[in-house]
Amino acid sequence: MTKVLALDTSTDACSVALLNGEQRTCRFEVVPRGHTQLLLPMVESVLEEAKLSVKELDAIAFGRGPGSFAGIRIATGATQGLAVAFDTPVIPLSTLETLAYQALALCPEAGFILSTLDARMDEVYWAVYKVENGTILALTEEQVTAPSAVVLPEKVSQCVAIGPGLNYLDQLNSLVQNGLGRVLSDQYPQAESMLNMAVSALERGDQVPPEEALPVYVREGTWKKRSEQ
Repeated sequence: MTKVLALDTSTDACSVALLNGEQRTCRFEVVPRGHTQLLLPMVESVLEEAKLSVKELDAIAFGRGPGSFAGIRIATGATQGLAVAFDTPVIPLSTLETLAYQALALCPEAGFILSTLDARMDEVYWAVYKVENGTILALTEEQVTAPSAVVLPEKVSQCVAIGPGLNYLDQLNSLVQNGLGRVLSDQYPQAESMLNMAVSALERGDQVPPEEALPVYVREGTWKKRSEQ
């Protein structure tokens, strides 16, 4: 039986999920600035409920970003701390891709998905995905821009939009707004949605050693590109 723990603290939500064979144990709470106090007790709670220990895990997955800088560091640090003692494999997962899979679960008919996160400073993290045979395929890179600079690739229409970046919905340009179908603005990335992604990554051999579990901020790369222009 595959045993995987998943953590996410990339937004105002704090979530933990545990897969133990067919059994899933989850915790989720929206607690701005409360992640440090809640995350490890949530981990202890799901492990205790499932009667498992960290050393029995096949892997630990975490939301590697983009998202809140502080939040991503909390999940990264907690994952490394839990994994290093037993050299447990670690699986970094995209928070935007996680949202895309959540959108697909809520809208099975979706053909295209726009995942968004609030990047603060009047900017949004975003990426566009295509659904193909139940799998999410990236059509754009993960990026951070002003809401008005979000674009949909050519021929993308009736795109399901998801995530807290849709707080800026009225600032999206008219072409994007016209290309949207269902809007799911109340969704945060959830650790439970990472479990299937983590199992697939584990089967592909995409895990890394604990010391190589690194956050992805996206904004840093954007600043570097701007400074080079």
